[in-house]
Amino acid sequence: MFIADRLEEYRILDAGDGMKLEDWNGIILSRPDPQVIWKKEKPAIWDKADAVYERSRSGGGKWVYRRSLPEQWSFRFRDMSMIVRPTGFKHTGIFPEQSANWDFIIDNTREGDRILNLFAYTGGATLAAAVRHAEVTHVDASKGMIQWAKENQAASGLEDEHIRYIVDDCLKFVRREIKRGKKYEGIIMDPPSYGRGTGGELWKLEDTVEELIEECAKLLSDNPRYFIINSYTTGLSSVVTGNILKKYIKHYDGTVESGDLVIPIEDSELVLPCGTTTRWFR
Repeated sequence: MFIADRLEEYRILDAGDGMKLEDWNGIILSRPDPQVIWKKEKPAIWDKADAVYERSRSGGGKWVYRRSLPEQWSFRFRDMSMIVRPTGFKHTGIFPEQSANWDFIIDNTREGDRILNLFAYTGGATLAAAVRHAEVTHVDASKGMIQWAKENQAASGLEDEHIRYIVDDCLKFVRREIKRGKKYEGIIMDPPSYGRGTGGELWKLEDTVEELIEECAKLLSDNPRYFIINSYTTGLSSVVTGNILKKYIKHYDGTVESGDLVIPIEDSELVLPCGTTTRWFR
């Protein structure tokens, strides 16, 4: 397991009955989590939630606020500062479990490394590389997420760092980079479980993940540092992504490790499962 246990401004207070109770540095949120199929251990503390995300039977859901909260607030991790902003899709713009990977990126990136962050969302991994003065290419298909990532860069005081923001389909961008002869010392990807192509066609990660990894491996430089694959697809085992990664980087020396991303639950022996990670590194 990869344990996100260095968080200072985020805690899981309890989890159960399909929900998790989170403390964001004093702001307490209750959100659905489909993997939490066990019963709550501390039912009495759930009344502390400042806001609860309630799902609708017709799909989606909404936030129910029990007290007035700011529209957004800051979240710090090491030398990074990011904006927390509850959205209509239950997300907050930050996945705290990824701090286990941010730690890894900070500790394994060198100044001047070229890092490619695909499906980069609001830029947590981008900031982790930028802290080490890497040259980061941040790619996401959503203009809104790109703008949020830029706000996080400014909030972290990293305006002078070299971050190139690209709004594009990630696989198409990778193929163009191959044709341009571009190379990277580090590749990070966090693809969604499913999405729609430019023509509206539906795709599933299980159907495209091998092609994506195969193409990305062609962008590794002669002296790469790491390749990180995150997945929140329930049916896609970290063993599968580990096997695929081994196939396409076997000409490099290094180590592949795979496992669940988890966050400890406070005052409990339990941990919250939060997707998987596969890493290759030298």
